[in-house]
Amino acid sequence: MKVVSLWSGGKDSCFACYKAKSQGFEVVSLINFTDYSGKGSLSHGLSADIIQRQSRLIGIPFLQKSMPKEGYRDAFLALIQEYKTKEGVEGIVFGDIYLQEHRDWIDKVCAELKVKAILPIWTKDTKGLIKEIIDSGFKTIVVSVKKGILEKEWLGRRIDYEFIKDLEKIGDIDLCGEKGEFHTFVYDGPIFKKPVEFIAGEKVLKDDHWFLELFSK
Repeated sequence: MKVVSLWSGGKDSCFACYKAKSQGFEVVSLINFTDYSGKGSLSHGLSADIIQRQSRLIGIPFLQKSMPKEGYRDAFLALIQEYKTKEGVEGIVFGDIYLQEHRDWIDKVCAELKVKAILPIWTKDTKGLIKEIIDSGFKTIVVSVKKGILEKEWLGRRIDYEFIKDLEKIGDIDLCGEKGEFHTFVYDGPIFKKPVEFIAGEKVLKDDHWFLELFSK
């Protein structure tokens, strides 16, 4: 089955794509949504440029599209309909884990589009999932944290077993950051041809979140 995979640049969308491919789905495109300016990703604060570099080193065809503040749903429907018509796409891969309101939205739009919703990591225990991501060889760093839950010192941290232990010491934080506690950037792993080379820049506070700037080498 031909599918598209929604892509944020972070661990969950990356691992969902990896799992979908391992299950035999043909991923014809990664799709990354940016803000209306086209300069940064909607969810993770990553620059459009660093995600483009990431996608090139994976080697799957890639589309980066700016989305309107209003009318996101209609723009999404139109885009997937175009993939259905031109590429014969029959499904969409999502990296969601357990937030039911996200699943409800997914099910509604996929039913309207008449495509299959593919959620390879849905309902996974997040402690087991983060360990599986690490053990599978994906290399990931923290690029955004929610102020008041985690602070800027966590930016740039590698997602490893030490990271898990430190989060558990704090308590009441999802180990995959599913409730928005933190976001990540994947720079290497089994679906990469070679690692993404990048330079870490400033730590910037915006809208109650700390972001780590990343630049391509």
